[in-house]
Amino acid sequence: MSQTVPPFAELLARCRRSAVHLETHDVYGVSEEDEDFAAWRAGHRHTPENRDQWWNSFHSCVAEAVGRGVSVRRARVVSEPLSEYVRYERSCTFQNVMAGEEVRWLPRRLASDLLIPGNDLWLFDNGLIRFGLFSGDGAFVGHTLCDDPDVIKSVSEAFESIWSRALPHDRYTV
Repeated sequence: MSQTVPPFAELLARCRRSAVHLETHDVYGVSEEDEDFAAWRAGHRHTPENRDQWWNSFHSCVAEAVGRGVSVRRARVVSEPLSEYVRYERSCTFQNVMAGEEVRWLPRRLASDLLIPGNDLWLFDNGLIRFGLFSGDGAFVGHTLCDDPDVIKSVSEAFESIWSRALPHDRYTV
């Protein structure tokens, strides 16, 4: 594992075939989202029509990758009933879809027999993992990189098993 982790945009820009993202937490305390989360709690909702208010560099980065043929998939393993944060996340998922991501949801109760990595992650071209590290209350701690072929194989297999069981975003209702 490396302690020097390039920015996400740089890792995705190197991608040629696929980038998969696994999310497994019910609460995230990501400071870049604080203002938007607070507005959502107060009743504000983004819509596809007000794209100029929510489209950001992440969306542009994903759209660029998808535009050059990279498949970008995100799987979320979630507890039900959904936490407040995951309800917020779900209300914003149309943004990921509009950027070109495929997003699926897997209720945790349907994942009991699956082996799930201990940390959230991005897997780039089945050759590099960027693990996202979070504290117990969801605060971001840091990233680590892994290029160990055995870990990549395990993570890839775990993601595919989750993906095959998860529901596409437009079919996941709670």
